[in-house]
Amino acid sequence: MLEDYSLLQVIIILGTYFFASSVKGVTGLGFSTVCLPFMVLTVGLKAALPLLIIPSLVSNLIVMRQAGHFRTTFHRFWLMLLTTVIGVFLGLALLSKVDGTFAGAILGLVLIFWCIFSYITPKFKLPAPKERPAGIISGLATGIINGLTGSQVVPCVPYLMALNLDRSLFIQATNISFTLSSLIMAIGLTRLELFTLDAIKISIAGLVLVYFGLKLGSKIRPFLSPDNFRLAVLVVLFITALGLLLKAF
Repeated sequence: MLEDYSLLQVIIILGTYFFASSVKGVTGLGFSTVCLPFMVLTVGLKAALPLLIIPSLVSNLIVMRQAGHFRTTFHRFWLMLLTTVIGVFLGLALLSKVDGTFAGAILGLVLIFWCIFSYITPKFKLPAPKERPAGIISGLATGIINGLTGSQVVPCVPYLMALNLDRSLFIQATNISFTLSSLIMAIGLTRLELFTLDAIKISIAGLVLVYFGLKLGSKIRPFLSPDNFRLAVLVVLFITALGLLLKAF
């Protein structure tokens, strides 16, 4: 028995889990990105955030296991991951002082420009000497933006795209970052008392749909060429940007 949600809301939430996990199965990212706009329209932002944590964590762990290269990835990007954790704490601290919707709209505009730039310059690559310092800045900024807006992809994903990584390494790096961000968000939402028993029940029930959605997406992924895979990632980022802009209006 669920007191906090209507039957229609539950159906939309579960359907969103399946659709978002299918997208994640194809691209390695996008679960929270795809979920958030639908969830916000269905139950509002504060109620939406706790509904994302458990399915997001589980989907991340499944994709990380499939991608492999965990030790190699962690060793290469540990500074970026560390600053991401610090950034999430800073973002949560700023959440009560800064208009997160306005910040998200600015982020959306920046992300749209990045998608256009990346699409017309597919061979752009960040010089090797700049990888580590750029990674530190990227991690910190990603964490702060996540704490303010709930978005985990910027500038982490554009940064990793600019390194022209192997597909598996790219997927592993993004999902380690997403997992750390989700864990810190879970702690923050618990302290803010936004987790409810009904939200946990729906999240756990939705894990079945998340699993089958990931399986569907992972079967599609091998058929994508590197160029089409990159395009799919850019489409997810572009949708993220539009979602952030729409939240501001």
